[in-house]
Amino acid sequence: MRIITGTARGAKLEILDGDNTRPTTERVKEGLFSAIQFQITGRRVLDLFCGSGQLSLEALSRGAEFAVLVDVERKATDIAKRNALKTKLMKQTRIVTADYKDFIKNNKEQFNLIFLDPPYSPTILNETLDKLSEHNIIGDEAIIVCESAEDGISSHEKFEIVKSYRYGKIYISVLNKR
Repeated sequence: MRIITGTARGAKLEILDGDNTRPTTERVKEGLFSAIQFQITGRRVLDLFCGSGQLSLEALSRGAEFAVLVDVERKATDIAKRNALKTKLMKQTRIVTADYKDFIKNNKEQFNLIFLDPPYSPTILNETLDKLSEHNIIGDEAIIVCESAEDGISSHEKFEIVKSYRYGKIYISVLNKR
């Protein structure tokens, strides 16, 4: 894993070993960032289920303003911190070890670029979208990028699907708040 472009271009990232996380592949990450490349600068990023932090660090490298990386696994947030330090993006980063439900419930900030890459489960992604819509987390003109193994997100009453992509068995959906 590496940062593709921007201020940290080429930095090699650590990834978490084991079956609890599955890093977004280079091909999927390149496609994802091609889809949103002109919508990153100045954004406040929330990366729930951050794993190694590669998605939010890529966004920071490309001009995002600030990122909060959240994961329930201490090993994941430790690696995300090392990656933020390695890429020299730590000053723009806050790393939180917490369950996503607790973070959403207790958060007071708003974000306008949100990455959701939960463990592949048919219910977690929709549940997370429901929780985000219940709380005042989603800022103006927010973009929500979801990764899933199912057929992507077919619909959600609170969000409009503006783009969907398939990379093998991986689906990327880009959503806006209705």
